[in-house]
Amino acid sequence: MPAEPAAGPALVDVQGVTRRFGTFTAVDDASLVVHAGEIVGLLGANGAGKTTLIRMVLGLTPPTVGRILVFGEPPSRSGRRRLGYVPQSLGLYDDLSVRENLAFVAAVYGSPVPVPPDLADVADALVGTIGLGRQRRLAFAAALAHGPELLVLDEPTSGVDPLARTRLWDAVHEQAEAGVGVLVTTHYMSEAQQCDRLMLMSRGRCVATGSEADIVAGTTAVAVRTTRWQDAFVALDAAGLPVTLAGRAVRVAATPPDDVRAALLRAGLEAQVDQVRPTLEEAMTELDRVPA
Repeated sequence: MPAEPAAGPALVDVQGVTRRFGTFTAVDDASLVVHAGEIVGLLGANGAGKTTLIRMVLGLTPPTVGRILVFGEPPSRSGRRRLGYVPQSLGLYDDLSVRENLAFVAAVYGSPVPVPPDLADVADALVGTIGLGRQRRLAFAAALAHGPELLVLDEPTSGVDPLARTRLWDAVHEQAEAGVGVLVTTHYMSEAQQCDRLMLMSRGRCVATGSEADIVAGTTAVAVRTTRWQDAFVALDAAGLPVTLAGRAVRVAATPPDDVRAALLRAGLEAQVDQVRPTLEEAMTELDRVPA
C-alpha cells in the first residue's frame, strides 16, 4: 500500500519495505511517510511488526526489500544524531542515578541536560528504584536533550498509569507543535486520537492508513441489547463470531446483523440487534480479515 502524499519534504520516507528473518516475514511491503510537525501512529497488537519497522527506520535492522530515507538519505549514524529515540526498553541504566543517566546523554551529544523539575526529588536515586512512569519521563527527557528534528517512540506509554500517559502525550504534542516530526508505536487503540495520521499493522502487513475516521469508514459492527447479555455473549462466542463485552454491552464486529440474529436464535435468545458505528478495534478486526 503506498504511503500517503503530503506537502513539504518528508523526514521519513519508507516505500515498499519488507523484512524477512529466514522464512518468517516480520514486515511485509510497508510504506510510510512522516513530515515535520505531525504525529504518525503505528498501531497494532504486539507482534504486528511495529518495532521491526521502527528499527529499519533507525538503520538498526536493514530491510530485505524496499527503500528507506531519513532526512532524505538512507539511515546513518549522522542522521541518528538528528533524531530522538525512546525504545521499549527505555535505554536507561538502572544502576546509575537519574542525574548520572542525563550526564551520560549530555556527554554523548555535547550539551548539558538538566534534571526535569518533576524528577528533581529523585535526581540522585538509582533509575531501577523509581517507578516506570518516572523512568519513561526520564527517557523522554534524554531523547529531547539535543533538540531532535524527529522523535521515534516505541510504545512510550506502555505500563504507565493514565495520568502519566496523559502527561507523556502532552509532551509529544508540544514537540509536534514546535515542528518536530513524531513516529510513535502503540498497541493502545484508544491513543489513535492523539495522532494526525495512523497506520494499522497486522501480522507484518499494513492493513489501513489515514485518520481514525478514514479507517473506520466502510467497516461494520452491531450492538446486541438484551437482559440476558451474559448468555448472548457466550452464544455468539461459541458461534465463532468476533464478539466483545464492555460492561454489559455486547458488540460484534465484521458480521452482518442477520448472522448475529441467527446465532442468537439458535441459542434460544431474543435480542435487539442494531448496526452501529464501529470502534477502531472493531475496524481492525474486519480489516485483518482482508487478504493481503
